[in-house]
Amino acid sequence: MSNKQPRMSFGKWTLSVFSISALLALSACSGDNTTAEEPAAVSESADAVAVEPAAPVAEPEVVTPEPAVESEISEAIEEPVAEAEPEVLAADAGAKLYEAQCKMCHAQGLLEAPKYGDTAAWSARITKDKETLYSHSAKGFNKMPAQAINGVTEAQVHAAVDYMLASVS
Repeated sequence: MSNKQPRMSFGKWTLSVFSISALLALSACSGDNTTAEEPAAVSESADAVAVEPAAPVAEPEVVTPEPAVESEISEAIEEPVAEAEPEVLAADAGAKLYEAQCKMCHAQGLLEAPKYGDTAAWSARITKDKETLYSHSAKGFNKMPAQAINGVTEAQVHAAVDYMLASVS
C-alpha cells in the first residue's frame, strides 16, 4: 500500500495563484477603505504562499487653532444671526418635478409606488402625517429612492408630494 499524496500540477498551482490575486484585487477595490493596501506577495516556492502585511498608515497631524482675540469675538457676537429664509417656489413647481422625476414610478406603480390619483393606494400613506411623507420622499424609504439629490431641494420634493396628495383629496 502506498501513501502517495497527489501533487498539485503546475497548471493548477498557477490557476490558484491567479485566483488568489484576483480575489485580493477585488477585495481591495470594493469597499470604502480609505487606506491603501498593498497586494499580497506570492513567494516563488511551490510549497508555500506568503502574505506580507501592509505597511502602517501615518495618522494625520491635528492642528489646533490659536485662541481668537477678544475684539473679534465681540464683533461676532454683535452681528445678528440671519434666519434661513424659506425657498420660494413657483406655483407649478410640484407638477414640474412630478413630470420630470416622480411620474416614472407613480404613473405605473413601479416599485410598489402608489399610482397618481389612486385614492385606495394613497389611503395608508395619507393616515401618516405629512411630515413623514415629506421625509420619506426626500430622504428615501424602503423602495422609494431619495429625491432631494442632484440639485433638487427638499422644498421642491415637498411641493411634488403636495401635488400628488391634491390628486387624491
